[in-house]
Amino acid sequence: MNPRKKVDLKLIIVGALGVGKTSLLHQYVHKTFFEEYQTTLGASILSKIIILDDTTLKLQIWDTGGQERFRSMVSTFYKGSDGCILAFDVTDPESFEALDIWRDDVLAKIVPMEQSYPMVVLGNKIDLEDRKVPQEVAHEWCKEKDMPYFEVSAKNDINVVQAFEVLASRALLRATRTKASHALQDRSSARMFLTASPATSSPVTTQGNEPQR
Repeated sequence: MNPRKKVDLKLIIVGALGVGKTSLLHQYVHKTFFEEYQTTLGASILSKIIILDDTTLKLQIWDTGGQERFRSMVSTFYKGSDGCILAFDVTDPESFEALDIWRDDVLAKIVPMEQSYPMVVLGNKIDLEDRKVPQEVAHEWCKEKDMPYFEVSAKNDINVVQAFEVLASRALLRATRTKASHALQDRSSARMFLTASPATSSPVTTQGNEPQR
């Protein structure tokens, strides 16, 4: 029986200030919810180990601050990430409208920039009554961008695990494909090097009794 594979993944969660990023992360990792959290300055990190597709995943999840004045600093944390959660508050239309900016900002920091980078969108706070962003509008926006959408509640633990694990699954698939692609490139480079290497010179022989020089 083969030992279970182990993979480390870096995930990030981004979105406007106050959409509930920290609440979502603590609900997923610790199964806890608090009404009040301190505003995240820069980023904080939580880890969680899960088993997915016979693979042990160590998720390092970066909770990023949503303040505009910290945007340039926060964006440095995107580099090296394997997937991203875009979060907004269904009671706050401005947080939904800002998703385009957050998405473009993340993609601009991914090297190489690629559209296949895994992203999942979470519409948080569906437990509240004063909803302002229609579900159909959010679904349509995500459909245009080819991203999964989840209606979630950090407070009532609705769809939180499902959303994070869909992202983890997609991030694992991308990481596996990237590793296979790099291995193929390494083998190709090795073959090219061997082909381009000069042939070993044959020893010089002399005829008769002429002295060698």
